[in-house]
Amino acid sequence: MTKILIDTCVWFDLAKSNKGEKVLSLLEEFIKTKEVSLILPEIVITEFNRNKERVVKAASKSLSSHFDVVRGMVLKHGGDEYRDTFLSQLNDLSFKVPTIGESAFESIQRIENMFSESEVIEVTDDIKLRAIQRAIDKIAPFHLSKNSTGDAIIIESYKDFKERNISQDVRLMFVTHNKSDFSIRHGNQKEPHEDLSELFDSSDSQYFINLPEALNAVNSDLAEEIEFENDWHNEPRGITEMMEMDRELSEKIWYNRHQYAAQQIRNGEIKIIDREDFDPQKPDNNYIKDIWEGAKKSAKAVEDKYGKENLVWDDFEWGMLNGKLSAIRWVVGEEWDELYT
Repeated sequence: MTKILIDTCVWFDLAKSNKGEKVLSLLEEFIKTKEVSLILPEIVITEFNRNKERVVKAASKSLSSHFDVVRGMVLKHGGDEYRDTFLSQLNDLSFKVPTIGESAFESIQRIENMFSESEVIEVTDDIKLRAIQRAIDKIAPFHLSKNSTGDAIIIESYKDFKERNISQDVRLMFVTHNKSDFSIRHGNQKEPHEDLSELFDSSDSQYFINLPEALNAVNSDLAEEIEFENDWHNEPRGITEMMEMDRELSEKIWYNRHQYAAQQIRNGEIKIIDREDFDPQKPDNNYIKDIWEGAKKSAKAVEDKYGKENLVWDDFEWGMLNGKLSAIRWVVGEEWDELYT
């Protein structure tokens, strides 16, 4: 028997997308045929219940945003011959947006049904203490200078279950989409972080960042029987999702540049001056006072939005942020290396 612990973020991703419905069907079939069973930390249930309504609303809102973008592009660039027909069909689809929200709601109900049949892992005081110790030692998932208590409790719940069942003939799998907290930092993200490698040290305890891939590893024949191969390919990102990520990356990169400027000010490399003292011939050697005050307010807004602890990166991570923004800008039609913020 294979027992799988699925991270909260995976459940939410399954609830939000059409592809998720197909993966849920795949998982339900594996559970029905007793190929797998689920192990479920109490904290996953808590996190899921706390956020499930937000996921349903987000599913409908995301699709509405896509329709708005497409409608605008058709009005601006569409030919007269087909424009009215296309807009009419698009409007018909817009009326179905509530149905999309209902689909997410149905997915959540299916997930909760699976929860009810799962083996719940009680979050004991020992699990909590071990999670806190990870924070003290600054080891994964606390290696990114942010509050990862929930993630630590989930991975410690997995560890606790593994230790309690070490003498049993049980194969364990841990599935997450949270690669930043659980995957190796500078390498193949399908591999667990170095601090977690001892948990996934054999074929009896494996790490996955893709649920269909995990199920395929359990029984590839069954996966093929229910047309798993047809759902293997990733769906392209929508323009709305890409622009939202562009905005997030721009804000984070701007914040990092702002912090560097603040350090230069503290070191005396840049001076704060009044507007009347500004010299356009030396713009890089000073900041106008009222502009700098506005920048500090903007930086505080970014900290409030993302959490100050989540705005600290090493050189590799800083390079990845810039690379991601450059790639998105290129995909939407700009040139490479367009990193303005």
